[in-house]
Amino acid sequence: MAMQKHDGVAVIRPGETYVGKQGFTYGAGASMETVGALKVCMNILPMPPRVVAKAHYHEGIETIAYMLEGECAVYYGEHLEKMVRVREGEQCFVAASVPHAPRNESGRRCTWIVVHSSGSDQDGIVLLPELDEELAARLAG
Repeated sequence: MAMQKHDGVAVIRPGETYVGKQGFTYGAGASMETVGALKVCMNILPMPPRVVAKAHYHEGIETIAYMLEGECAVYYGEHLEKMVRVREGEQCFVAASVPHAPRNESGRRCTWIVVHSSGSDQDGIVLLPELDEELAARLAG
C-alpha cells in the first residue's frame, strides 16, 4: 500500500488490497500505511463462504466490526469456547487482548467493516495456532 500525501484530509478509494496476518485479503482503508493514521484505522474484510480467520488477539487494541453484508460466527475466549453470531447491520465489539476467530459458516460471502483503536489493523496481533487446532478439532467432532 502506498502512503498518500495529504494536507490533513484524504480520501481512500477502493482497489488497494493487502494480506493480513489473520490470513485474509483486506480492502485497504484509512490506516497508518495509507494516510499516516496514529490512533484509529478502518478496513474492509470480505470473507468467502466457509472460511475461518487464524485465531488471534490484538494486544492492547480494541476492535469494532460492522457486518455490512451476510453473517458470521465469531468464536472467542481463552479456548475459543464461546461464540456469537453477527448478522447484517449488527456490530461486534472485541475488547483488547481477547482471543477470537471469525468463521464464515454460511454458504455466502460476508463483508465486515473493521475499526481498530490503533493506526494499523496489523498492530499488536498475536497469532494462536494452538487455538486453531483446538477449534478445528472441536467443530469436527
